[in-house]
Amino acid sequence: MHHCVFAAPFALESTMRFVRAALSLPGLRLAVLSQEPLTRLPDDVRAGIAAFTRVKDALDVDDLVRGIQELATELGAPVDSLIGILEQAQVPLAEARARLGLPGMGPAAARNFRDKSQMKDILRAHGLPCARHALARSAAEAIAAASRIGYPIVVKPPAGAGARATVRVEDRAQLESHLATQKPSASAPVLLEEFIRGREFSFDSITLGGRHVFHSVNSYAPTPLEVVQTPWIQWCVLLPREARQPLFEPIWEAGPRALDALGMHTGMTHMEWFLRADGSIAISEVAARPPGAQFMTLLSWAHDFDFYRAWAELVIFGRVAIPPRRYATGAAYLRAQGDGTKIAAVEGIEQARAELGDLVVESKLPQPGQAPTGTYEGEGYVIVRHQETHVVQRALERLVGLVRVRLA
Repeated sequence: MHHCVFAAPFALESTMRFVRAALSLPGLRLAVLSQEPLTRLPDDVRAGIAAFTRVKDALDVDDLVRGIQELATELGAPVDSLIGILEQAQVPLAEARARLGLPGMGPAAARNFRDKSQMKDILRAHGLPCARHALARSAAEAIAAASRIGYPIVVKPPAGAGARATVRVEDRAQLESHLATQKPSASAPVLLEEFIRGREFSFDSITLGGRHVFHSVNSYAPTPLEVVQTPWIQWCVLLPREARQPLFEPIWEAGPRALDALGMHTGMTHMEWFLRADGSIAISEVAARPPGAQFMTLLSWAHDFDFYRAWAELVIFGRVAIPPRRYATGAAYLRAQGDGTKIAAVEGIEQARAELGDLVVESKLPQPGQAPTGTYEGEGYVIVRHQETHVVQRALERLVGLVRVRLA
């Protein structure tokens, strides 16, 4: 019997989907560590787990180690593995593994993926294409770096996630204004990056024992940064049925090399990259975790296969087998528009249902009274699939054209 601890700092719906996937594996006793009370976990998760402990800070290494030791006592057996999906948790999880002698990604590799400035230094040292960048610990350093890189630039935290606190800056005056409110320091530096013009994609991978056994490319329309900066835009992600296309060949060569350089041995990764008009590419950043924003759901629908369970089996038991892709899939993210603090209405859903019919395989619709998230993922989503990629692409375009989420 394998004893595994799942570190779930917050009882998020997305996290619970991964916890349920782990619970479905035979030969496993799963314990959960969280900084939220047991009552926050769904009933079926509470019923399925073998042990639970609450810690003050599930992103603190000392708290993690103490919590895991408590769980080992409750389980009556040594803990065999420690897992988690939250990006902010990857370094503390790695440090806890190192202290306890557990298998999995170690601290050095985890920091390569988490520190985006260090990541780009490594990629560039290995001859891999990425945006010009600089880490600034003061406003003067940031202004000097921006003049070297050239405007426009992207300013963000070096350990950010999901375009949070990420802004595009057009000139020195705008940078100085931004730095006046987000002052960089030695303990809280800012990362400045070249603003890359081009189409943005993901490159999602599975690595087992140092072998890159699965890759998948998603197309973004538009880029997440554009969505964050433009309140009326609704984001779409397209997963083509044709997993390998001539357009994607540069990332199929560069992506695995980047994972090797950063130290990926076993796990899932989520990479974002750009294709410029001249055909060249630039790797934006890579996360040592499964992709978010329903990408795992898109993969599951495309392959008729549970990728959440596949991730759990990979990181717990070190095995994976992915069947061929059968469909193209896509997600339209429904984003609230207008002035207000609550959703007042969702328009166009009935017409979308009538037009798209069986193309829709999953949805989570925004509800009146719901507060907007302020993220590019919006307040809900609709997932469509079909055997032909162009059909899915047209369906996504129709969804974002028909559906409007109104605030009041």
